[in-house]
Amino acid sequence: MSRIFLTAVIVLMATMGLFAQPDKKYNLKFDHLATRWDEAMPLGNGMLGALVWQKQGKLRLSLDRADLWDERKALDLSTFNFKDVERWVRANNYDSAHKLGDAPYDEIPYPTKLPAAAMEFSIEQLGNVVSNELDLATALNTVKFASGTIFNCYIHATNNIGYFSFENMPKNAPAIPLPELIVHNYNNNKDGEKDNSHAGGGLGTLGYAKGTVTKGIQTISYHQPTAQGAYFEVKIQWKKFPNGNLIGCWTVEKNKTANLPVLNLKSNEPTGWPTHKKWWQNFWVKSTVSVPDSIIQKQYLMEMYKLGAASRPNAPAITLQAVWTADNGSLPPWKGDFHNDLNTQLSYWPVYTSNHLTEGESYINWLWNNKTVSEKYTQQYFGVKGLNVPGVVTLNGHPMGGWIQYAMGPTVSAWCAQHLYWQWKYSMDNQFLKQKAYPFIHDAAVYLENITRIKDGKRYLPLSASPEFNDNNINAWFLDWTNFDLSLSKFLFAAAAEVARANNKIEEAKHWEALLTQLPELNTNETGLTVAPGLAQHASHRHMSPYMAIYPLGLLDANKPADWEIIQNTFKQLEKLGTRAWCGYSFSWMASLYARGYEAEKAAEQLRIFSTNFCSPNSFHLNGDQKGGQYSSMTYRPFTLEGNFAFAQGVHELLLQSRNGYIEIFPAVPADWKNVSFKNLRSEGAFIISAKKENGIPSEIKITAEKGGILKMKHPFKTWIVEGIPSTQVKKEESGILSVNMKKGQTIVFKNGYE
Repeated sequence: MSRIFLTAVIVLMATMGLFAQPDKKYNLKFDHLATRWDEAMPLGNGMLGALVWQKQGKLRLSLDRADLWDERKALDLSTFNFKDVERWVRANNYDSAHKLGDAPYDEIPYPTKLPAAAMEFSIEQLGNVVSNELDLATALNTVKFASGTIFNCYIHATNNIGYFSFENMPKNAPAIPLPELIVHNYNNNKDGEKDNSHAGGGLGTLGYAKGTVTKGIQTISYHQPTAQGAYFEVKIQWKKFPNGNLIGCWTVEKNKTANLPVLNLKSNEPTGWPTHKKWWQNFWVKSTVSVPDSIIQKQYLMEMYKLGAASRPNAPAITLQAVWTADNGSLPPWKGDFHNDLNTQLSYWPVYTSNHLTEGESYINWLWNNKTVSEKYTQQYFGVKGLNVPGVVTLNGHPMGGWIQYAMGPTVSAWCAQHLYWQWKYSMDNQFLKQKAYPFIHDAAVYLENITRIKDGKRYLPLSASPEFNDNNINAWFLDWTNFDLSLSKFLFAAAAEVARANNKIEEAKHWEALLTQLPELNTNETGLTVAPGLAQHASHRHMSPYMAIYPLGLLDANKPADWEIIQNTFKQLEKLGTRAWCGYSFSWMASLYARGYEAEKAAEQLRIFSTNFCSPNSFHLNGDQKGGQYSSMTYRPFTLEGNFAFAQGVHELLLQSRNGYIEIFPAVPADWKNVSFKNLRSEGAFIISAKKENGIPSEIKITAEKGGILKMKHPFKTWIVEGIPSTQVKKEESGILSVNMKKGQTIVFKNGYE
């Protein structure tokens, strides 16, 4: 480890528990530098990001910042609205929708996420790379060369500064490598990369003025004008130690001068390493998961690492690529935007069970900060009051267009609202409930009430869709409910009633409950859940939108015989249709679906397939099957993150589930996983839970009530004993669920009775 960075590590290790730190055997390790940006070592702190790789023989750091956006509008909502779309669909003339709704997204390069720049070092004199390792516990990337030289780099966890160093330079080296700033061609490069990554046109299509690079003795600064008077700046600085070693740092700023603190080389820790290390230790100690499948275990740790690197409460929500925008001279895949038709939602699935509610705040805060913009969009496009959220949206909340069935879908806010609901249910934070969860969910329900219509005593949407069924065809619209929209509407009205009742708004709660009864039943047949009435899923499809009622909404419960039959029939139909049209995220989502149906082995297999076939060597989800189409006909490689984070939740769903007011421990653990454990996972009701399964037998469950309340638990024991509370206080309900009234801060332990 680097002497420059890690002077204080020994002290920290002595004073902080390391039991939760990832085992070093799961570190990302190679004997070379990646030669593609989407295989690079990823570093980040939610706002800044870097990819460490090699380009044309030089060590390259691709530099990124989460809020670098070109916000110019391409979509003109003064030209059409939802009523126009309904009229076009009913008239069977959809040309105007394509021209006005999705053509701007396809034909105009903005709005879009922007990459910042890159930094390169000449490394020929250092010899071959012999080791390239990303330490998951500390987010430190260390590259060792045959000459003995060591390169270290990391992005500080709490300060928007990246650091780098070279040590042990060979004595005969002509000079220590100094950083070169590589700027993107924003003013005349019009052609995008043809690298099968779904990249857009060249960055030059944005037409910016040429940026200015200013070089000092030990600094480089870059000022890049963008659009509408905006700009960003990159700054790099470095200093040499008396022994010839080098230390440097960099930053990216938006609409302000990029400044860096003076590197005080007299300090033992000029980079603030102890505070960085402490942040990551606190991150990993939040929860741990241990499963015997090494492929799943390593991928899980990589996903949790990426969560820590990509999310902070004060940073933008996770976009398609978060802080790792494509470094190939092109607009990023799908403009690197916020896709609320699954991508943002899946990206935050794991934060709740993993006890990382703080990381989930970035999505909550982004939705909340854009609430006023979303309300204006709702009024303008849908013509009603209330709150809907664009399905494809910019940093500042403006709709971007695209396939309008989903880019401006009628139930987007319902799916977004689930995350505010979850944030409340997993935290039981009454202040959050009153200040954000209730207002957001209430306003989304008001919109849904206003946009729906009554026919024969039942409530319907004017138009319904199911992402991404029938893609961008007029037939993607339905004049009856899809199960996707209907499931979300059922969830939203039920959630609105619950948060109203929790705020002692009883009459309002009754109102939403009455509206819930006006919704029709989910449409099913012998194939299980259909796409829409009269239309079963008849071909392999990437998006699991028809099955929202199973997961993530949990409207169907496999413990109820009628629901069990629907779930099993759904699985049989999906298996019959196969996976040829699936993307990577389809497999990670399917793992949670299978787990909810107690299909443990099938769930674990989905996770293994995702990890081995749909990820880059650095663990990035590349959407397509990277083994030539073994499981899917999709073989392209656009990097997006939602599949990664859905994978992590798929692991959680094997171990702990919160459903319909009760929790379930080890609900879907494969039979051959003899030794499984987790520590400090979180359930709805704000219960912190640890559990162990040893030699194939569940042995212990430890539960702490963070806020207090009624714990209802379906446990895995045949017989049990309880510690920390008299056994008489544990009530056993007819369904086999245990019920305990726990006090705030109270801990109880259930152990196997072995009878």
